[in-house]
Amino acid sequence: MTCNHLLCAGLVMGAGMLSGGADAVATPQIVPVVTGTAHQALFAVSTYGNAGIAVGAAGAILESRDAGKSWKAVTPAPTPLSLLGVSGRQGHAIAVGQLGTVLVRDSAGKWVKADASTTTRLFGVSVNASGEAAAVGAFGTIIHSSDGGKTWTTAAPDWNGYAENGEQPHLYDVDVDDKGVITAVGEFGLILRSADGGKSWKTLHKGDASLFALELSDDGSGYAVGQSGAVLHSSDRGATWNEVKVGSRAILQGVHATADGKVLITGLHDMLLSRDAGQSWSHLDGADISSTWYEGAAGGPGALLAVGHSGQIIQIID
Repeated sequence: MTCNHLLCAGLVMGAGMLSGGADAVATPQIVPVVTGTAHQALFAVSTYGNAGIAVGAAGAILESRDAGKSWKAVTPAPTPLSLLGVSGRQGHAIAVGQLGTVLVRDSAGKWVKADASTTTRLFGVSVNASGEAAAVGAFGTIIHSSDGGKTWTTAAPDWNGYAENGEQPHLYDVDVDDKGVITAVGEFGLILRSADGGKSWKTLHKGDASLFALELSDDGSGYAVGQSGAVLHSSDRGATWNEVKVGSRAILQGVHATADGKVLITGLHDMLLSRDAGQSWSHLDGADISSTWYEGAAGGPGALLAVGHSGQIIQIID
């Protein structure tokens, strides 16, 4: 099995499915859109309007202009290093990855390297409509940009005040809203928030399970997912969080929610779908979901998207 960045970080725990909870369902249509080789992998995907960007191993970048129905690889790859996170908004696109790699797509559509002033692995990135961005990574790394990713400054807190014994927790995903509020998730069930560009931080949640993915929607709802089937939900855009039982013990690695109440959660040997804003959940079958892994989750008009092993991109049409 191709090793994604969470597996390589040594975070795999036993994954499986509970006998109770969600039921298998074959109703949604799962359509493979891109299929690569066993040595390829895609780790993250971002969509906005009809545009999409997927990134992965060996600097792979794929772009879509038709709501994820077709994809074109950027050639040659702008870096040989794996890209682990990506975020796009109209006029802005940033990808991050190994050794502190940050790539920014310029006005001509070319991906160019930016100096992030770090060599630490970066797992996640988010950019808002005005170009304010944050990226997070290993050992408590948080960096912040005010110019669409062209320049960056360190924004991590003094971890002595946030983690027991001052550990520097790995941080795996981040959201920057249109007001510039930064929310990050990571080890120890940490959910942190800054409203001043990283100058100060507030702890919103702590727990046992590492959190690998975060989704905050404009309507105020939010999800964070992670180890051992951990799913947290917020109805106040992340100010408070509650545990949700979804009937899975899998390592959950991606989450995306749509305005019409659909929520897709991807993971190792499991994929979950809710049609009613998280009130009930179903396990998805097909597309080798139960035997492999999918990580990034996103959505375009009419379909949800997941990316993962073997450079695969699938559409979930429900």
